[in-house]
Amino acid sequence: MGAALSGGCLCGAVRFAAVPHEMSMNVCHCSMCRKWTAGVFMSVHCDSVDIADEQALGIYPSSEWAERVFCKICGTSLFWRMPGKREAAVSLSAFDDASAFTFTEEIFIDEKPDLYAFANETEKKTGPEVIAAFAAQGNA
Repeated sequence: MGAALSGGCLCGAVRFAAVPHEMSMNVCHCSMCRKWTAGVFMSVHCDSVDIADEQALGIYPSSEWAERVFCKICGTSLFWRMPGKREAAVSLSAFDDASAFTFTEEIFIDEKPDLYAFANETEKKTGPEVIAAFAAQGNA
């Protein structure tokens, strides 16, 4: 396991330490992520997330198998995770220092609106490809 990196919400009520699986970031173009973040969800897959104080943590069950975690005070979008799992997709912007991450992948590319595009060369996966990968791991 790598080193834990610190982060938190805009108002500071939620602080966490997360261990990235690798130093890469992905972007989700699905309609739920775009509504949740008012853009795309830029996230880092983390093997574990430890929250210092869960009092300000809000949890929204966005599907049968996943939930979105945010700060109830300032509204910062923090994590996408499956209930009962230590791993999570942590918002890139929630890390105190996100400068070491590399942009490597775009998911739900089939739901991306035509009005924007990233210049980076990335691996691209459709929604069905992402769901199939989760199902193969026994997560969906």
